[in-house]
Amino acid sequence: MRPVKNRICLWYDGDAEEAARFYASLFPDSAVGAVHRAPADYPAGKEGDVLTVEFSVMGIPCLGLNGGPGVSHNWAFSFQVATQDQAETDRYWHAIIDHGGQASECGWCQDKWGISWQIAPQVLTEAITDPDPEAARRAFEAMMQMGKIDIATIEAARRSE
Repeated sequence: MRPVKNRICLWYDGDAEEAARFYASLFPDSAVGAVHRAPADYPAGKEGDVLTVEFSVMGIPCLGLNGGPGVSHNWAFSFQVATQDQAETDRYWHAIIDHGGQASECGWCQDKWGISWQIAPQVLTEAITDPDPEAARRAFEAMMQMGKIDIATIEAARRSE
């Protein structure tokens, strides 16, 4: 990975490398780069423990920091993954949920480390921004009833079926 001037820093409690490797195995254009070990003891670990992990998620440069307990992620930050079809939507959603994650509403879920993900089919984005305000409203209202997004239901709502 090349040096970057700006990247997302995500806080973990000792398992930044595991998280980075999971993301790299799941998403295209994702990779784990350098793993840096602590040069001395620090509040959350000992000399030689993994301190930071350079990785990318779908081309977005990230740094995983093993900062220790006490800092929780929240919904204010999320990765939004635009999917092309139901199979891709299902694959990402279930990979996150089935790997210790948690489902939520409207295409949102959290992985086992507390990072939020929006698994958002492109069809959904197109539907809720439809130039026809009634079609957009119907699609939006259908989405509001969902956990994982169901593309067929969104399309039917948009068409008023």
